[in-house]
Amino acid sequence: MNPNNYFTRIPSIIGFLCLLFSFGCNTGSKEGQIAGKEEDQIRTDSLYVLNFINQKPEFKEQADQMFLFYGERDYRLAWIRDDKLVPETEKFLETINQSGREGLDPANYKIVDIEGMINQLNEMKRKDTARQELQKRIDVALTSTYFKYASDFYTGRLDPKGENSIDWNVKQNNIKLHKVLQTILKERESTYPYYEFEALHDGYVQLRKALQQYRALQQQGGWSKVELGELKSIKKGDTAQAVLSLRKRLNPETTANAGDPNQRLYDDALEQQVKKFQELHGLDPDGVVGGKTLEVLNVPVEDRIDQIMVNMERWRWIPKRLVPKSLDQKFIWVNIPEYKLYIYEDPDNDPEAERKYQKTMEMRVIVGKTMHSTPIFSDKLEYVVAAPYWNVPNSIVENEIKPAMLRNPNWLETQNMEIVTKEKNPKPIEASSIDWENVTEKDFPYMVRQKPGPKNSLGTIKFLFPNEYAVYLHDTPAGSLFSQTQRGFSHGCVRVEKPMNLATYLLQDMPEWNESRLQETIAAGEETWITLPKKVQVYLVYFTSWVDDAGNVHFREDIYGHDKKLENELFS
Repeated sequence: MNPNNYFTRIPSIIGFLCLLFSFGCNTGSKEGQIAGKEEDQIRTDSLYVLNFINQKPEFKEQADQMFLFYGERDYRLAWIRDDKLVPETEKFLETINQSGREGLDPANYKIVDIEGMINQLNEMKRKDTARQELQKRIDVALTSTYFKYASDFYTGRLDPKGENSIDWNVKQNNIKLHKVLQTILKERESTYPYYEFEALHDGYVQLRKALQQYRALQQQGGWSKVELGELKSIKKGDTAQAVLSLRKRLNPETTANAGDPNQRLYDDALEQQVKKFQELHGLDPDGVVGGKTLEVLNVPVEDRIDQIMVNMERWRWIPKRLVPKSLDQKFIWVNIPEYKLYIYEDPDNDPEAERKYQKTMEMRVIVGKTMHSTPIFSDKLEYVVAAPYWNVPNSIVENEIKPAMLRNPNWLETQNMEIVTKEKNPKPIEASSIDWENVTEKDFPYMVRQKPGPKNSLGTIKFLFPNEYAVYLHDTPAGSLFSQTQRGFSHGCVRVEKPMNLATYLLQDMPEWNESRLQETIAAGEETWITLPKKVQVYLVYFTSWVDDAGNVHFREDIYGHDKKLENELFS
């Protein structure tokens, strides 16, 4: 809802809610008992909530949730039972006070002095109208503060599909926050740890621990800058003052003895430290300090803290249920800046157990160049295609094939390509009949496709999850590129290092499609579509910081500039 339009809609909203929840704006209704003796429970009403929001416009965006939550409980108070605050109140207030550990600002949730009101309530001895009035205000203040915090914590400070420059089209994390609050207040049960005010994904939890570690380093002054002086680089065996600088950087909690000549020797132990640093930052682990390695070493701790918080925000956007119940209980996870693909599977095939997924496969991938960035989205993989055609996008036809054909009219033949009509049973078109000089992306009426074979840009297999971007996973004949550390070479699709392994894994429930038959099909050169018995969830995501199974914090280059855009939204 647009907050600017909210108050113009209040009369209709109240009328709708009165009908929907049958509270008739009458606080004496006896439907939907929550706890305790119904006749003894204090109630608020819709107008009271509205007046509260009028007084505290910072809660405008929480208005819909407020009316929904209180309407479902016939406006009975939530945080006060039997004239006492429920135990969850103290836990929630402590959660707010500690929200800095989540990369959030506690001040954003202290709009109302709830603790002061509670102290005032504790000093009241008489159970009179004034006490009940204060209890209502405390209850509404707690509820509105909860929705403001829970929205940021569970679904993100930013809406990735809102009016901003964030590129993120992964399935939305749609949590019913009013149901979460009922769980917290022990009015309903859930398999998720809402009652602990806990995060939903381990990836987030591990980054939160890393945030505390890096903040501790920041409080100690961070790490020192590596100065090479006139040297371009240093490596094992070198002796220089720059080596001492490097030791201080990699061991910020250890005091180096500047007078010890051994501290200026680049020895085996220091080389191993450098190589591990390079691996954790996606660099070539050659042990040489200079160039990109020197640049990354000198990134300030403050920047790394921001990077961690940016990626914590992205985790809040990930759906709480990683795989819908209707799908195969496994999912493919492609982390674009890491250039890696992982498969996670629930060995017990239990869709209720969100934290039981185990990594069963991983491999390197090649992603889109900066100019042809791989989009960030989620979808469902439906088909494995053996011996595929490559249907060339019209953008490539105009920008790459057209110039090649103008230089060499036989170029398509050299690439095992053909031109066909765009219909169910394509008919061939002679390349010589095309006015290549005037071909454009928008008006090219045919389709250029590359035939199955060793030169096919998709290799021998592709994995289809039909989507608006025409992006998919596929093999590649350029296998040597997987040895590169930075692997942004494609036009947007994701090339996989071990396509046959991936195919046989996905087809394991179809024994008739074993590796031998797949190889025979590929050798025959006839495009063959294989429909999976159950669709498989696919995530193409963008995380530039994460924590591995051994507890090591990784950082990667912001290859598409998405971190920078998100930082501008979060921190400006």
